[in-house]
Amino acid sequence: MFEYRNDSLHAESVPLSAIAREFGTPCYVYSRAALAAALAQFQSACGGHDALVCYAMKANSNLAILNLFAGMGAGFDIVSGGELARVIASGGDPGKVIFSGVGKSAAEMRCALRSGILCFNVESSAELGRLAAIAADMGKRAPVSFRVNPDVDARTHPYISTGLKENKFGVEFDAALELYRAAARLPQIDVIGIDCHIGSSLMEYAPLLEALDKLLGLVDRLAADGIHLRHLDLGGGLGIRYRDESPPDVDAYLREVFRRVGERGLKLLFEPGRSLVGNAGLLLTRIEYLKPGAARNFAVVDAAMNDLIRPALYQAWHDIVEVEKGAAPRAVYDVVGPVCESADFLGKGRELAASEGDLLAVMSAGAYAMCMSSNYNSRPRAAEVMVDGEEAQLIRERERPESLFALEHLLR
Repeated sequence: MFEYRNDSLHAESVPLSAIAREFGTPCYVYSRAALAAALAQFQSACGGHDALVCYAMKANSNLAILNLFAGMGAGFDIVSGGELARVIASGGDPGKVIFSGVGKSAAEMRCALRSGILCFNVESSAELGRLAAIAADMGKRAPVSFRVNPDVDARTHPYISTGLKENKFGVEFDAALELYRAAARLPQIDVIGIDCHIGSSLMEYAPLLEALDKLLGLVDRLAADGIHLRHLDLGGGLGIRYRDESPPDVDAYLREVFRRVGERGLKLLFEPGRSLVGNAGLLLTRIEYLKPGAARNFAVVDAAMNDLIRPALYQAWHDIVEVEKGAAPRAVYDVVGPVCESADFLGKGRELAASEGDLLAVMSAGAYAMCMSSNYNSRPRAAEVMVDGEEAQLIRERERPESLFALEHLLR
């Protein structure tokens, strides 16, 4: 949904230069059509099966995006009470919410129980004990699945690999059977499912199928013990194309999942995040200065690592392109921001035809961009804009400097 028309980059039918004039830079720009198409593709691949797509909203939690997905029938994977509040504020159904995360607080558990969420993905025996006590105090039964760590190598960046023994997530595979037996004996707990999530930005689905096979073996052992689960949550983690990657084919992956699950009568839950939003957004920024040097040339832009931390955090690649193709001489630049860190770069060694004042688009910034942004160096967070055909709508206002210290107090 982002393409050049007469040498001007558009989001759907809106020139990015027009968005910059109206809303300023830096700003995040999303395509509604791209978002809807990505979710529809995943839902279509589930067609004919008992399945629910629960958007992993940590990837991008803007209310407009949540509202769009909720209207299309999606559920939501959350990891905090704040994310649950966002689901409710966006019009999402708490009954389609699964609550993941290793550190759920007592207050978050109470809020989720009051809201009637679909399931808690429990990640430790200590968490199970706390949840049972809170459910008893509230006179409720807590719906539970265990996030089982299958010790499968997702073959992704170590910071986003979550399924190995050394990772903090989930319960150990060898301990899961006994935990299920213990949970099934608790009157305050309703054991309804099993869950795993082995990592993010996966470029092949073989590790996911390996994890699935291990989980299905555990499902069958539980059934032999009289513990019959109602759903299996295989998590998310499918990658997208940032540069030259070949992401997994969703249809082929889900066909194999449903084949392996067979006639067990399990509802299938999936938690796609990046794959739904990553390529549906970009970061629009303007060149403040061109700074030539003996060793490197720098294009200093008004966006920074506080707006997109993935390059600094993961050494991640994002394509960076000119918004308007012009006659400026081409040169190789490191595209950097104004933040006082040497790690403040959006891309290194990029060939651009650029002049001061030109606009650049940092592509594939729909996931883990705005949601991981910060106010480092007291920089206001950028605006967010949704494009729908020929219309561009502001879906988050740019922060004002005074909002940065609105919650602070001077000493008396």
